[in-house]
Amino acid sequence: QVQLVESGGGLVQAGESLRLSCAFSGRTRTFSEAAMGWFRQAPGKEREFVAGIDRSGGTFYPESVKGRFTISRDNAKNTVSLRIDSLKPDDTAVYYCAKTPRTAFYASLDYLREQKSYETWGQGTQVTVSS
Repeated sequence: QVQLVESGGGLVQAGESLRLSCAFSGRTRTFSEAAMGWFRQAPGKEREFVAGIDRSGGTFYPESVKGRFTISRDNAKNTVSLRIDSLKPDDTAVYYCAKTPRTAFYASLDYLREQKSYETWGQGTQVTVSS
């Protein structure tokens, strides 16, 4: 069974850093041949793209989080991580990781930021930032 499980969320103070992890269960080749993304959904808002990484290790971010968010992957461990620095109260949200089907080695921001590009989603992990 293919699944994604996020961890690492919690209650943090503004200005601190946090590292979220996402573990993939399934065939290792399936993970390494896919692009991965992180999305978040704040209360009352739509889910939004915050980071993506393609098969080559290329990383993609929206301008709103560039410089504070860092996505990385470890294909040997079937994991993808998201580090968030200088956390703000506006970062409070449920964070989801997601996996695309098998993709080209190089992806584009346009592809990675679209939710319809992803076939598998995790259940999410809550991040709450207090001021």
